[in-house]
Amino acid sequence: MDAETKARCEMTAEVFRALAHPSRVFIVEQLAKHGEKCVCEMTALIGADMSTVSRHLSALKKAGVVEDERRGTMTFYRLRTPCVLKFLQCAERVLRENYQAKVQMLK
Repeated sequence: MDAETKARCEMTAEVFRALAHPSRVFIVEQLAKHGEKCVCEMTALIGADMSTVSRHLSALKKAGVVEDERRGTMTFYRLRTPCVLKFLQCAERVLRENYQAKVQMLK
């Protein structure tokens, strides 16, 4: 693997790592559904404390999945690239196909 390919693969893996937590997947789904949310709204939706939600949002921001905008004392988050939902849809398809294969094996 050449250096350019390795760097590209490492950056791609960083996005997958950012999405590798159920709360972060939920955050992405909610931002896709509602456009943007502040940390306080996400805290209520997830049922976690503000510092935990902020850490999740920070990981997503670092990976380039979300972006933020300060308005007064509040920070609002939105998806930076909505096509990230295709990752989630693909993962759900993999889960469905794996489940169907297991069901077939048990028959």
